[in-house]
Amino acid sequence: MEEILLKCLVVDDSSLQRLAIVKLIKDHANLELVAEYNNAIETKNGLLDNEIDLIFLDIEMPVLTGFELLDDLPNKPQIIFVTGKTQYAFKAFDYDAVDYIHKPVTKERFNNAVNKAINLYKLKHQIASAPEDDDYIFVKSNLKNRKVFLNKLKYIQALGDYVKFVTEKENFVVLATMKSFEEQLPTNKFLRTHKSYIVNLDKIERYNSKNIEIDKQKLPLSRHKKTNLVEALSAIQ
Repeated sequence: MEEILLKCLVVDDSSLQRLAIVKLIKDHANLELVAEYNNAIETKNGLLDNEIDLIFLDIEMPVLTGFELLDDLPNKPQIIFVTGKTQYAFKAFDYDAVDYIHKPVTKERFNNAVNKAINLYKLKHQIASAPEDDDYIFVKSNLKNRKVFLNKLKYIQALGDYVKFVTEKENFVVLATMKSFEEQLPTNKFLRTHKSYIVNLDKIERYNSKNIEIDKQKLPLSRHKKTNLVEALSAIQ
């Protein structure tokens, strides 16, 4: 990842919290600190003079909240919310946040969030990355065992007595149960988000309280799976 250098801002009304994030940024080889601000007004002015790739943004601040700041920005950099409150998590992802970190911030949690931002930057700028792992499962289809690479699998869908596999290249249906595949798929990469869907967490582009979007397709999200989804996405390396 040495070729990537993201220009960053830190926005937090707490000087101690800013100091903690600034230190983590300076210790990270792929981040460059451009400025730090203690309020949204100064941040808006600073963005006029600087080209920024990533903002580490608090939510509850005087005058303008982090959300209100984003509402006023015509062109938004990538956003990682850093806050002491958990109740804003779903709203944060409505703003296409890269991640939502709860204070106090650990180095491991910080680095996980930054890795997501780097990967999104690579996708946007079409920077070639290292080949993904070649984990796979075998699926019996038309009396043959078909190899399905997990990094190409978007989601699987229950269709009565059948299961539909949706991959980057093709879709196919097999006679099987969702439970059988739920037990095979790695829990750190796949999550059952609805009684009829298991999704690849890496393929999720955005979501809200009711739906998940993968490659412009909206899939239902069960109410009792919302918390599991937020936790699973936050834990992705």
